[in-house]
Amino acid sequence: MIPADSLSPRGARYALLLGVASLAAGLSALSSWRDHHALLINASGSLPNWAFFIDRAKVPGRGDLIFFDPPASTLLTRHFGAHLGPFGKRVYGIAGDSVTTQRRFFLVNGHIVAKAKVTTRRGEPLALGPTGVIPRGCYFVATPHPDSFDSRYAAIGWICRPRILGVGTAIL
Repeated sequence: MIPADSLSPRGARYALLLGVASLAAGLSALSSWRDHHALLINASGSLPNWAFFIDRAKVPGRGDLIFFDPPASTLLTRHFGAHLGPFGKRVYGIAGDSVTTQRRFFLVNGHIVAKAKVTTRRGEPLALGPTGVIPRGCYFVATPHPDSFDSRYAAIGWICRPRILGVGTAIL
């Protein structure tokens, strides 16, 4: 680093302009990063990690962890309150995959991925989620946690692109 008193007035101005330009470029890059990324803290027990880096621009793929706004549902409101936060689930099925059920087991392309409960922890009945071919832009999502609200239940169903906040990477 050059001591400030060793610069000529013209050199000091150039150094100041360079510093301001560097600061502006750094803030612009940070703003651009913020538009496509986020940090999310998880308060749910359905995922093993509690902090996630979210990439809003990435298209989800099989096995990815996605975060989404859950659909409006009286069941979810009763369990989580009126102001639901984002849900995080693993993508088990993508567009074109076939989802079927056998005795409350959900299968994607013939492979068991989750088992649906009959009732919630509070004893409320749980309707099974959709089956058939997953539409374009939609996903079958779940977690291994037995009490997870996910695509195996009608209250969540398939998660389609407009609800998705981004693809997550566990950081803690």
